[in-house]
Amino acid sequence: MLGFVPPPSPHPQPPSRSGHMVVCGDDALARRLAVELRYVYGERVTLLLPPGREAHGPELPLTQRGRAAALFGRMSAAMSRAGYGGGGGNGGGGAVSSEDTNAGVEAVHIMEASEPSDDVLEEAGVDRAAALALVYDDDERNIRAALTARRLNPRLRLVIRLYNRKLGQHLETLLDQAAAVAMPGIDPALLDASTTVLSDADTVAPALAATALAGSSKVVQADGLLLRAAERPPPRPGETADPGLCTLALLSSTTHDPAGTEGSDSSGAEGPELLPDGSTVAAATGRGTVVLEAISRADPDRPATRMSGRGAPLSHIFSRRLRWSALGVAAAVVALAVASVLTTGDGALHATYLTLLDLLAMGDPAEGDEIARQIIQLLSGLAGLLLLPLLVAAVLEAFGTLRTASSLRRPPRGLSGHVVLLGLGKIGTRVLVRLRELDIPVVVVEEDPEARGIPLARSMHVPTVLGDVTQEGVLEAAKIHRAHALLALTSIDTTNLEATLYARSVKPDLRVALRLYDDEFATAVYRTLRTAHPQALTRSRSVSHLAAPSFAVAMMGRQVLGAVPVERKVMLFAALDVAEHPQLDGRTVEEAFRAGAWRVLAIDTTPPADRVPDLALPSYTPAGDAVPPPAGLVWNMPPGYVLRAEDRVVIAATRRGLAELLRGRRPAAPRP
Repeated sequence: MLGFVPPPSPHPQPPSRSGHMVVCGDDALARRLAVELRYVYGERVTLLLPPGREAHGPELPLTQRGRAAALFGRMSAAMSRAGYGGGGGNGGGGAVSSEDTNAGVEAVHIMEASEPSDDVLEEAGVDRAAALALVYDDDERNIRAALTARRLNPRLRLVIRLYNRKLGQHLETLLDQAAAVAMPGIDPALLDASTTVLSDADTVAPALAATALAGSSKVVQADGLLLRAAERPPPRPGETADPGLCTLALLSSTTHDPAGTEGSDSSGAEGPELLPDGSTVAAATGRGTVVLEAISRADPDRPATRMSGRGAPLSHIFSRRLRWSALGVAAAVVALAVASVLTTGDGALHATYLTLLDLLAMGDPAEGDEIARQIIQLLSGLAGLLLLPLLVAAVLEAFGTLRTASSLRRPPRGLSGHVVLLGLGKIGTRVLVRLRELDIPVVVVEEDPEARGIPLARSMHVPTVLGDVTQEGVLEAAKIHRAHALLALTSIDTTNLEATLYARSVKPDLRVALRLYDDEFATAVYRTLRTAHPQALTRSRSVSHLAAPSFAVAMMGRQVLGAVPVERKVMLFAALDVAEHPQLDGRTVEEAFRAGAWRVLAIDTTPPADRVPDLALPSYTPAGDAVPPPAGLVWNMPPGYVLRAEDRVVIAATRRGLAELLRGRRPAAPRP
């Protein structure tokens, strides 16, 4: 179903109506985000892509525009079968059908441009758009385009993809202040303009780290508190499952079976159910759950956990040429000592001692001694001249190498039950931090000694193997035969696949999670590995699929606290004002709950004037206070509590449920 996508044309016309969404990017995240906005939220989308072939995709004769069109076609059919809304505009709904072709052409507009310049953004309609997402892989390009877009449209809602978190916080403040200055006389709190900086690496790291563990926790931060969504196996006969604060999801009936489907195909197994009601949970037997556990206060100043490991061997500190030179000098000393013994009749120890003194220019001149002794002293002095540059070179090499090779720990001899992490790029670095926060032993394999995550691995003393993972002996150096799991997170699909296949040949029951770019290829690989190794757990993950929901919700103007993956589905945590949502206003907590769509988890009891603007950040602590102020969020509210218009709530919602809430929201009321 490609009919609704506009055919390629050299001069595409910009959208004629205002209030649309503009997505600018150069990888799969941009296309996924456009699909999310179009089919989940029913928004009209302008997608801006660079021309030419895909940078990281398969070598197919498809341009970016053609690949995006193909993705829209596949997703329209998938969303139709799943029952997602497809109509244009905020109030759209219903499944996409062949009759929706004309509406689809108007709702999806694909443009090509090498850079998001002023002219290109104006042609995309940024000056009259409701929101703009800048999801290029280059932070500098995103920042430059954000500054231009804020100047063109002060009311524009900006969602920016940045890897640098500190820079992102400063950029949010700067762009919001620029919007307030551009519209003087208006209370900044009433401006619809907002800036949200997100990192796909931070969004997907908990999910990727969790694939290596059984029963692991996914963490979401709200008002300085850590919300832990923990995966728990089904209770044994006679045991009673701990429900925690609430049950967020029921896992697939085969999720703990290595040959299970994980909801990936229609094999008759029960798939995961998000936000089930009490009767469904009570009736479910033999199925794992995802529950909201006890809440703890965030500790952003927690020091990085270090791992023990062997230092670098001597061969990594001094080069082979330097070692051969030192061996030559030692051989010269031995030869001179032997010649001294043979010619002067001196003892071996004394002859060696005199030779070393002459070598270091510390002996007395052999005036009046035998000719042989004088010749040997001259040769020893000459050898000493050769020793001086050798010592200087050794010192320089040691200083230079010790800062890199010696600080990269090697895996300890007895290490076992660890996780082998391939790749220390943006994603791999964040996953490494998450694994070490959970005190999970990790061994990193990285080909590039200048990779982004090498300094972090060095500072945390994580054992690191430098080398090409496709070469023989590299995975063995990482102790893959005694590892618990393998996370293949490099940016090259073939490298991840080759490493996975080789690791499985070494250890057939190894738990494996690999990152693959193309969804169809990932599904085929997943099913094949599951069939070939039925006793091993295999999972495939797409970064763009996991990150797109958080970016889409931010573009809708809602505050996203985090996203928790449940197998191949995603559950979102967001903060909402009750006054803007008739589905919540005036209802009790029990009445506001809709199974499979959304559930109220907490209510912010802080007065509106004193609330933290962003619940995803820790509460402000005045200087000198030893104990941080208590959070305003109240959990486990009575089911009969009536939600008021002035309340702000934290909800857990599915993508479809949150889209329904946002489509039916009221305009924000002016604040006194």
